[in-house]
Amino acid sequence: MLNNIGLPGLLLIAVVLLVLFGRGKVSSLMGEVGKGITAFKKGVKDGSEEEKAEAAALETGPGDELAKARAELAAERAKLDAERARVNADAALRDVTPADHNKL
Repeated sequence: MLNNIGLPGLLLIAVVLLVLFGRGKVSSLMGEVGKGITAFKKGVKDGSEEEKAEAAALETGPGDELAKARAELAAERAKLDAERARVNADAALRDVTPADHNKL
């Protein structure tokens, strides 16, 4: 049915809509249609990203999870070691005596 409507038919429909509803109402309606299309596309994109994440989670085996956990623990240990070194350096600076200030 829509294949039989040509450009003149679409223009006629547009003119009738403008006459019946006015320019403001039609533009707000088109804005709502645009928001709906955008929301639909975003939902489809989010759904496909979730499916990819689930598929990736299924592909990883127990060994991959163990390696990831070990890497996270090693990173946390490195952070703790750096913090310990900073605390020790701060403590060493607090222990400086007035005689040591003359040497600096």
